Order: sequence, then structure tokens, then C-alpha cells
Amino acid sequence: MKSSLLFRSSIAVVAFMAIGISADEVSAQTRKSAPDDVILHAWSWSFNTIADNMKDIAEAGYDFVQTSPAQACYVGDNGGRALFSQPGDSVQGKWYYYYQPTDWTIGNYALGTRDEFKAMCDSAARYGVKVIVDVLPNHTAVDHTAVLPGLDNAVGGHENLFHANGLTDIIDYNDRYECTTGKMGGLPDVNTENPDFQYYYLQYVNDLINLGARGFRYDTAKHIGLPSDPLDAKAERNNFWNIATGREGVKGLSLLMPDSIFLYGEVLQDRNVKEAEYAEYMGQTASSLGHALRNTLRAGNFNADDIVDWHHPALPRQLVTWVESHDTYCNEHESAGLTDDQIRAGWVYLTARDGGTPLFFSRPDGSTRDNYWGNNVLGARGNDEFRHPEVVAANAFRHAMAGKPERIAASKDGKVVMVERGSDGTALINFTDKPQSVKLTTVRPDGTYTDRVHGIVFTVKNGVMTGKLSPSSSYLLF
Repeated sequence: MKSSLLFRSSIAVVAFMAIGISADEVSAQTRKSAPDDVILHAWSWSFNTIADNMKDIAEAGYDFVQTSPAQACYVGDNGGRALFSQPGDSVQGKWYYYYQPTDWTIGNYALGTRDEFKAMCDSAARYGVKVIVDVLPNHTAVDHTAVLPGLDNAVGGHENLFHANGLTDIIDYNDRYECTTGKMGGLPDVNTENPDFQYYYLQYVNDLINLGARGFRYDTAKHIGLPSDPLDAKAERNNFWNIATGREGVKGLSLLMPDSIFLYGEVLQDRNVKEAEYAEYMGQTASSLGHALRNTLRAGNFNADDIVDWHHPALPRQLVTWVESHDTYCNEHESAGLTDDQIRAGWVYLTARDGGTPLFFSRPDGSTRDNYWGNNVLGARGNDEFRHPEVVAANAFRHAMAGKPERIAASKDGKVVMVERGSDGTALINFTDKPQSVKLTTVRPDGTYTDRVHGIVFTVKNGVMTGKLSPSSSYLLF
């Protein structure tokens, strides 16, 4: 469903007033966030690091902070503390080891202990920030012999931990049977339909909630079957998402606080992905929109791709939007070449809009476009971009404009983009690394307006806004 009326011409691209979406239109199972919320992905920050920086996170305007996976994990490279080491480096380590579960209990060598997780949640509560935990029930470590005895015993033995097809590599990711039961990237596929596993996993999730977690990102969510998907030979019904969202209990146990927990899934878009059915259970990542946005940022031209459409069948309020994710940055470095200026421009655009829940990925401290890993320390705080003045102003703009309809316009050459919210707020973005002038029609009353970041004055006369924009810069007028 589209939330805007779109007109595309050879002169300009304009989205007129958005059609409002009431809270009643969004399934109670899919969203537990406000329409103006924003998320900081504190990627690879330790629990202690997040707690130590909670004041900065709150003052920068983030409503949620998302952690990396908290469960017990494979200890690779002898527990080395590098984000990503190369052969011969004095310090070894890989960030992705914490994506290889060995048990579903809280605490791992990469991010911290159960007590440190609790302290982080307590700090978040003091500052009014909610904690999202990245969870991954779909698979275990590549070396599944590293699975701990407690997990094996909980499911009635190691042989009961995996799907019948769970050790067979996926060949066709668009085949739903292979996708939801097979081994992805060498990671053995857990039998998420086993009631004993569901009970054990739900104990882990409820423990996180008891310690203060208020949301979950489900990694590789599209690899966990929906009710309409083919059954694995070991499964009687595909009911994991009913259990995970609190619609059903298992063995007398149910999800705690189902009406207060924000859930979204990494459902990367492709052919034969059942986005509409996943939307009945949770929010989803808007990966196609992110791809289109990166295309426009690289081109420095709003007209290079369609970034007004949400590229998703779910309602905009059910989407988590991003300029980049940890996967686009780390795996193939698809987004890592974008400059920090370009990331900020994309962030202001997404955050100014009416729809989605924007997620800001925290790049490694010291990272450059030649050195993606920067200081290369696992657990350390990322760079300062999460609290850059333009980012902070965009977060404040989103909060102030909650509930106001959007209007999107661009200059004829696509170099300058304007997002208006009602008649009270305007975000102006220079997509290029050259100075630009703006002359765009607006619904704002005639007058002069000073932006919140740079102190630049823009003038509206006879319904036309004019002003000067510095290279690679954004302006928030509200």
C-alpha cells in the first residue's frame, strides 16, 4: 500500500499530502512503537559501552537503542577482540561470531555478561530509552558441535535441534521449503517448530524482558516458516511466529508483555518472499527502499531512483527504514563506500518523512572510506556520527512533526530535496557536494525561517521558498 499520491514528470517529482494512517489500521501484533520513534543501532557496542553512553543516546533524540545479539555464542579466534581481523594481524577476532549461537542464555564474550545487560537496561530506563535486542532463533554456530549441553538437553538431544533438512545447504533462496528449512551460509537450521525448542527459546526472550528489554529484531526472519509455508519432516505445524508474538503459548509458557514489545524482522526482499504474511506478525526491514536510497545518494540526484514509494506491500508504519544496515556495511561493503555526509543526507530524508521507523547504523570509530573497520575494536563505541548536529536536529524534527502529513518535492535537476510536514516543518537536503540554490513551491506561510543547525535563513514569498545550501548539508526548519 502507498501512503502518498505520486506524480512524476520530466520536470520534477512531487508527492502531495500523504493519506493519514490511523493506529487502528496497524495490527496490534506488528507495531509497538510511536509513529515518531527512531532507533540507534549500537552495532558491536558492548553492554557497558551502551550504558556509559546512554545520556548521549537520549540527548541525541533516540527512542530505542538496538544491541547486537546477547545470547551465548561461538568463541572464535580464541576470543580475539578485533571487529574483523586479517591473517597476520596481532589481534584476531570477527564481529559475526556473536551471530553463531551455542545456547539461548544471556551473555557472551563479545558484548558482556547477564549482569551487564541488566545494568544497561537500567541505564536506558533512567533516560527514557527502550532496548531492542537482536535475536536469532533460526540457526546455531557453523560448528554445531560447539552447542552447549543445556541446549541439547532442553530439546531432547542434539539430533532434535535441527530440521530434517537443516544440514542441507540452501541452493535456491526463492524456494520457500529450502529457504525456511535449509542451512544458510553454513549455519545449521534450527527446528523452530519443535515445542521443546520453542519453550527453551521463549524462556530466553522472557528473561531479556524481565531484565528490561522492550523490543526484538528477528535476524534472518524470512528463513523461519510461516503457517502457509511447506512443512519440514520434523514439524507438525509452522507456528513459531504465533509463539514468538504471544498469540500462542507453548507448554504453559507465553511471551511476557506482548502488548508492550516492539517486534520487527529481517525479511530481506526478493522474489517469492511473503512480506504481506509476515506483516501479520511483525514489522519488517524496508531493504528495497534502502537500496533505492543508496542509488540516489551515490548519484547525488533525487531522480536516480524512486525513493518516494516504500517498495513494500506492508503499511509504512510497519517498516523499519535505514540508509544502511550492518550487513550492507560489513558483508560485501555494498554501502561502506558512502561518505558520512551522504549517510547523513539519507538519514535526514528518511527521518523527516511520515512513515517507517528509521534506524541509524553506528559505523566503527575511526572508520574511513579506505579503512572500513577503523580502530577495529569489538565492544567499543562507534564514531560520533550518531550525534552529529544534523542527525540530532532530524530526530527532533521527527518528534515535533509527529502526525503531520508529508509533502515531498525536488528541484528539477534532483539535486535539492524538500520534505514538508504540514505547514509547520521543512527539511531541505543538498544531495550533492556542490553549493546549491533552492527555489521550490511550499505550503508554508510567507516569511523568513532559520534552520536549527547552521543558522541559515530561508525566505518564503508568494508560496516559493528560496535560499542557499552548502555542499552535502541538510537544514531543518521547524
